[in-house]
Amino acid sequence: MSDSRHIMLMYISNNSGHHRAARAIEESLNLSFPNIRTLNINCFNYTNPILEKVINSIYNKVIKVKPEVWEYLYDNPKILKRTRKLRSLIHKFNSKKLKRLIEKFNPQAIVCTQAFPCGMVADFKKTYGLDIPLVGVLTDYAPHSYWIYGNVDSYVVPNEETKEKFIKGGISDNRICPYGIPISPKFGVKHDRAHVLVSLRLDPAVPTLLLMGGGQGLGPIEDLTYAVNTLEEDFQVIIVCGTNMKLRRWLENRRRLFRKRMAVVGYTREIERLMDAADIIVTKPGGLTTAEALTKGLPIVIVNPIPGQEAMNTRFLLKEGVAVKAGDPLEAAALIGDLWRNPDKLSSMRQAALKHAHPLSAERIARLVTDILNRNSQC
Repeated sequence: MSDSRHIMLMYISNNSGHHRAARAIEESLNLSFPNIRTLNINCFNYTNPILEKVINSIYNKVIKVKPEVWEYLYDNPKILKRTRKLRSLIHKFNSKKLKRLIEKFNPQAIVCTQAFPCGMVADFKKTYGLDIPLVGVLTDYAPHSYWIYGNVDSYVVPNEETKEKFIKGGISDNRICPYGIPISPKFGVKHDRAHVLVSLRLDPAVPTLLLMGGGQGLGPIEDLTYAVNTLEEDFQVIIVCGTNMKLRRWLENRRRLFRKRMAVVGYTREIERLMDAADIIVTKPGGLTTAEALTKGLPIVIVNPIPGQEAMNTRFLLKEGVAVKAGDPLEAAALIGDLWRNPDKLSSMRQAALKHAHPLSAERIARLVTDILNRNSQC
């Protein structure tokens, strides 16, 4: 084998949790193993750019207008069975482009942070008799059946509970590594709370709420802002708008109308600093954001999780005592007020969060991949 080893990482959807997970693993590989060359690629966009746009558009419309449809489709054994032939046809259709990519980059291992590329590569390996190690990395706290393939060499799962579900699905114990969801190594660094708050023109002595709408600034942020400003408790708010400039302008124009001191932040690559400055986070329960918040020991307030993966993540977080769930912004404000008035409950939630933290997950996955290259793939 040459001195330079090639690792291909595959995800779907740019600016998604799958993408962030792939970047975290790539970052850890590049930091720890300078002789490794990586290729991080949006599999769906590479093989079917038009179909990717169509499916993303349909998904967003379904989630917005008919979320119960997605809830029915998500991890439904009947749908899994009925779509098996369709998925095989799509994989076969994609195989020519995938073959050219593999021949050009010549990877010694492939890591997938989403089930679609994992299944595509698994079928490709089977069709062409290819002996390239394949690692599937879950980015949510509940597995679904679309991940299960016999020729995936190793799975990385969030916890022991998920590992047990994979074992029941027929995957052997020594192929399942409960390393957690991979997040950037920078989340393992502790930032000074006071310094971060002063840089945002906030008061380090005042409890701080972090309100996030994801990278695109989605969710009922306006209503949440109004709702939390009705609370009597003394606290301040950091609002992350992501790429949503309309939301940011709306907030900036109304800043003086609100009772609470606020810092309005656009798209940022320093979420870890904001999390270190916060006492509570209000967010959608995506797998990566959740894993990052757990690493920072942040109690979570969840509002309107979408069916499917977010609903499953919510069930896990509620069961473990890490989060509380609200049906609407007014209920969210009531829950936040209750948490400010109950420091013991907040402390308990922080400890529960830290119990499930995996700050070194990406580093462990990077080491697993290099071990697989050396034919030593035990977890």
